[in-house]
Amino acid sequence: MFFLLLSTFLLGCTNASDKDSTAENVNDNMLTIAWPRDVGEMNPHVYNPSQLFAQSMVYEPLVSYGDGGELKPSLAESWEISKDGKVYTFHLRQGVKFSDGTSFNAEIVKKNFDTILNHMELHSWLGFLSKIASTEAIDQNTFKMTLTEAYYPTIQELAVVRPVRFLGEAGFPENGDTSKGIVKPVGTGPWILEEHKADEYAIFKRNENYWGELPKVEKIQVKVIPDAETRVLAFEKGELDLIYGEGVISLDAFKQLESTNKYETSISEPVATRQLVMNTNREQLSDERVRLALQYGFNKEAMVKGITSGLEEAADFILPTNLPYTSEIDVTKIGYDVKKAEALLDEAGWKLPKGKTVREKGGKPLEIEMMYDSAESIQKVMAETLQSEWAAIGVKLNIVGVELAVQVQRFKDNKFDINFFSNYGAPYDPHTFINIVGKEGFGFNEAISAYPNKAEIIQQIKRVPQTTDETERQQLYKAILTSLQDQGAIVPISYIKKIAIYQKDVTNFNFSANRDENPFTGISIKK
Repeated sequence: MFFLLLSTFLLGCTNASDKDSTAENVNDNMLTIAWPRDVGEMNPHVYNPSQLFAQSMVYEPLVSYGDGGELKPSLAESWEISKDGKVYTFHLRQGVKFSDGTSFNAEIVKKNFDTILNHMELHSWLGFLSKIASTEAIDQNTFKMTLTEAYYPTIQELAVVRPVRFLGEAGFPENGDTSKGIVKPVGTGPWILEEHKADEYAIFKRNENYWGELPKVEKIQVKVIPDAETRVLAFEKGELDLIYGEGVISLDAFKQLESTNKYETSISEPVATRQLVMNTNREQLSDERVRLALQYGFNKEAMVKGITSGLEEAADFILPTNLPYTSEIDVTKIGYDVKKAEALLDEAGWKLPKGKTVREKGGKPLEIEMMYDSAESIQKVMAETLQSEWAAIGVKLNIVGVELAVQVQRFKDNKFDINFFSNYGAPYDPHTFINIVGKEGFGFNEAISAYPNKAEIIQQIKRVPQTTDETERQQLYKAILTSLQDQGAIVPISYIKKIAIYQKDVTNFNFSANRDENPFTGISIKK
């Protein structure tokens, strides 16, 4: 799950009336998508190199994630959960066909579940899978799943793009083991993979027999364009009608394109929070007063607005409030107050010796290291800004850029002072974020070691997924999230948002509520 951090989301589309060498047949109703890497083998049950957006085009879940965390029917028309929270009974949508014409039914649902469960070493990050005691096809249209214990996020986790989506019988290899590959991508979704040339392009055609809302466009072509600047040039030439995602082009490029007034633009609701995680295992950060002083000691509003050109907004909460169970969190909001920061540092014993610029305590300087992803320009500039602002209150911040994989590993190994992090977004949160805070070996558990009520927080985290009482669950989330933030080890910086910029002839573009789902179904091209 941690390596969801490695994910990047990018989309682009174009009228096929523009000349395109990769498409043999020109189609007036085709979108062309620019993606930084190949779509992969289109296996619904595994991870990279298969791409999330493409998997979501072909394969569908039992339930889908809607705005505000509403869980909606998809391949399951309805479901019941037993009073003890252990037994889930799904009533499957009737008349659904896979793209090869075979029927979707409870037997194929069970087969998909069983092949996934045979490789739990790949999927242990998804909480409900490890709690499945049995699966059963009651009849053609009824599937039952029994858990070893209550786990409320089960329905929400069924909405994620992988690994619990459904492959048709013809896609399974002879031995039934999809972990090593599939025969062909056969799904129930609105798109069918028609043509694929690895590392160059893929073409998806509309599934004319799709049970749900039929997409407005007939085909989608996915071009592999690894370089962001090349994507911008292609867009300006009219070869791409849409650029969409997080960090897909530079903020300067987005603002420049927007300023021409030649294109339409959209910015999503928050999909995640950019955070600072302070390691309370470090002597300099073990005192809550120091952690709070650092927060008072920089102008968050000005930093976020200046660095992101207003595309992100300063965050008040460690999780966006458009996620379930987050809207009632009551925390102390910390503004910019240099005098307050200095007073807290003095109170904590970190004094500024005459003639020096760095505070000291017991002869040790107040010196801290901040780690950032060297490939992420926003993190770098924010780190430089914090370095400058904290110097003004007598704190020496050393900043070090590392590769993302190194950043992730150092965080997990507790080898950091301050680290940048962002939560996973819908449909994973809030329970996934809370889960990694509660588990050892993910960075957070160790980072909050100095919290006097850490043991209580961990127990609350363990209780949240087990309770079947909605009121208790909300109270637990409020207590956990409030305590985590108020004690200063997890600092909300800004709300990350997706951007979209598209040509005037693209209409009906909407961001998906699920961070990883494709947004293609409703898009039209004006003729």
